[in-house]
Amino acid sequence: MEALIAKQTKTIAIIGNPNVGKSSIFNQLTGLKQKVGNYPGITVDKTVGALKNKEKQFHILDLPGTYSLYPKSEDELIAHRVLSGKADAKPDYILMVLDACNLERSFLLASQVMDLGIPVALVVNMKDLAEKKGIKVNTFKLFRETGAPIILTDARKNDGMDQIKSMIFEEKFAAPKTFLNLDGLLPQDLSGKIKSRFSLETDYQAFQYLVFAGYDLTAPAADKVWLTRQLVEFDCDIRSLQIAETNARNKEIELLLEKVVSKDPLPQRNLTQKLDNFLMHPVMGYFFFLALMLLIFQAIFAWAEVPMDLIDEGFAMVGSWIAETLPSGAFTDLIAEGIIPGIGGVVIFIPQIALLFGFLAFLEDTGYMSRVVYLMDRVMRPFGLHGKSVVPLISGMACAIPGIMASRSISNSKERLITILVTPWMSCSARLPVYIILIGLTVPDDLVWGMNLQAIVLLAMYLLSIGATLGGAFLLKLFLKTNEQSYLLTDLPVYRMPRWKAVLLTMFHKSKVFVLEAGKVILSISIVLWILASYGPSNLMDAVEQEKETALAQADEAESGEIEEIYASKELEASYIGILGKSIEPVIRPLGYDWKIGIALITSFAAREVFVGTIATIYSVGGDPENDLTIREKLAREVDPETGEKVFNKATAFSLMVFYAFAMQCMSTLAIVYRETKTWKWPVLQTIFMTGFAYLAAFITYQIFSS
Repeated sequence: MEALIAKQTKTIAIIGNPNVGKSSIFNQLTGLKQKVGNYPGITVDKTVGALKNKEKQFHILDLPGTYSLYPKSEDELIAHRVLSGKADAKPDYILMVLDACNLERSFLLASQVMDLGIPVALVVNMKDLAEKKGIKVNTFKLFRETGAPIILTDARKNDGMDQIKSMIFEEKFAAPKTFLNLDGLLPQDLSGKIKSRFSLETDYQAFQYLVFAGYDLTAPAADKVWLTRQLVEFDCDIRSLQIAETNARNKEIELLLEKVVSKDPLPQRNLTQKLDNFLMHPVMGYFFFLALMLLIFQAIFAWAEVPMDLIDEGFAMVGSWIAETLPSGAFTDLIAEGIIPGIGGVVIFIPQIALLFGFLAFLEDTGYMSRVVYLMDRVMRPFGLHGKSVVPLISGMACAIPGIMASRSISNSKERLITILVTPWMSCSARLPVYIILIGLTVPDDLVWGMNLQAIVLLAMYLLSIGATLGGAFLLKLFLKTNEQSYLLTDLPVYRMPRWKAVLLTMFHKSKVFVLEAGKVILSISIVLWILASYGPSNLMDAVEQEKETALAQADEAESGEIEEIYASKELEASYIGILGKSIEPVIRPLGYDWKIGIALITSFAAREVFVGTIATIYSVGGDPENDLTIREKLAREVDPETGEKVFNKATAFSLMVFYAFAMQCMSTLAIVYRETKTWKWPVLQTIFMTGFAYLAAFITYQIFSS
């Protein structure tokens, strides 16, 4: 029975240019029946959905938006590998989505896809906008010229979706006519040799193998060598072949559209043109964008605070309930103090992630985000970044995790990698508690030029992170090499009202991906940290325990609470993580830190804000650890027993702030970098470099302020 079902399940690949409604159609067809995976050997995700009725089931594969099947980016490489059957099994059918308002551009990709010989159906989307622009498409003539079934749709309004589903279930896809004859472009002897070696059916399949020979890193070396030899033997230049093919296709497309498309005169001005006069202004456009980002940034903080607090309190209540209900012991402690906080450390990020991607989906759906990319490309490019890098970097000021996830929209692999590697240097909200407490300890509440000095120092920390981010990107630009050419090709679609269903779906799927993928790594490290902080060599732990029992026996009830706190600190010192803190003390002493601060550095790898709670516990401060003022007052009285000086003086505090500004002190960010790059190489190198740079910067800072 299972074999029969597998046999009946067929795969449909949806392909089209960016911003043609391809993903909207995919979401309409699949709903929540989607899952995210990755292509073998490729660092970009694939999204697969399911569509079925009582008799048949189809896998729907949403390919990245691309303008052609030329090797200019990883998107084109993925499309080539999928459609040639190199990444997975070759799809049974192709759903080609075209923009009714710009068929000339859409048909470059469509004509290439049709020449691959896979049964195809053409979906001409955005028919409502085409009608407003006076564009009319004769679908019967288009079908007669191409041989492919045609469906007119407006995916935003669900218009035409029933026809698409009916066509899929009835499998009315058709192998189209050959759009471009390659005779005269590709030597027939060469085409025949390639088709014979790789068991291909069409000349254009052979052409694609030849074009992508030097770009497909996952292809067998022997095949790449053989294809390169053929180029030399037949004296073929790939770039010249592509230019000749593009010119020939454009001529055929022009002849086709003259037959099937008619246009009425365009209106003089429309709303989109009026808005762009302001939003795309070379000066005011930047001011509007910055104001909008500030508004979103503040909204993420304000709106996420309540649900994040509720999640935090909820997990604390669950942990407390488990500790009180289950029998005492190591297993209960592991669940209550390790696993529950570990899961909570994942889930607590969901409000920020969901809200951020909700706002980005909103801006994308209105058509504004394409304009932001165009505006910022000129600013970002000298630093080795892309116009699309601005979204991840700004997102990183709330949290590096959604910022890194937002880098997927960057097609150039080098610029995407640079964006991923430098985004953690943007000062995120998790650093804010560290900054506020340390600034409050050491910076006087004075006015300078009418501004609060503490606020100026806090602003300086954010400016420092921005400068480091741009500087790091510039250095990576010099060292990272790639064969890809950097270019910006983006549509400026008309402004439209957002589709709330699509926004909510985006929020749901981004949150789901984060929890299921990054959560596995975060949970594992949380358990390890708990074990290291809860256990130690038996001789040391037993000695502390016996000493505590003796002290409790000699003390009255009023003193017992204080004694418990004191020996909790001693037990931590005797634990494995305490021993580790002692062992690294010689390394961190030049920065002005003692072994207790060293433990905070280690434990705050789980999350930067853990520093506050760890320091409060280590120094046995009483009261509510969430009360910043209480922590600040008691930490201010801490004295180094060896030197007699305050532990948290200006030099140490500033050194700590600089260290936290630059160090990779967040395992969830590390997990996301691994997930986005599909290798441990970059997160490991990133952690080593950022930690080394943080150490050097903190050392220089300490020397300056201690002199």
